[in-house]
Amino acid sequence: VQLQASGGGLVQAGGSLRLSCAASERTFSTYGMGWFRQAPGKEREFVAAISWTGSHTAYADSVKSRFTISRDIVKNTVYLQMISLKPEDTAVYCCAAKPDYGGASRYTKDYAFWGQGTLVTVSS
Repeated sequence: VQLQASGGGLVQAGGSLRLSCAASERTFSTYGMGWFRQAPGKEREFVAAISWTGSHTAYADSVKSRFTISRDIVKNTVYLQMISLKPEDTAVYCCAAKPDYGGASRYTKDYAFWGQGTLVTVSS
């Protein structure tokens, strides 16, 4: 499956962005999906995940209450709505897919497919 992330950009602190990740296959509906990010000089870290049913979600403590992950089965797309952005949210954001009726996993090892990143820059 191919994943295409978009929606990144430059925003001021306190602003909002919505990232999208479009999947190339209808089997997307059976995938758990996750968002991860990597800031310059830092390791990739978990941001948010959603189960294949959409009924379970998970968030990193640093983004909880500010970010919301959701999915649209018809559009084969997963979204990451980000509000109250902070300079420390600056990173390249990547989406990933966990096949076989995947859950909302925090672990990179659980994801089989990765999209290219989209850059989010939050200015202070």
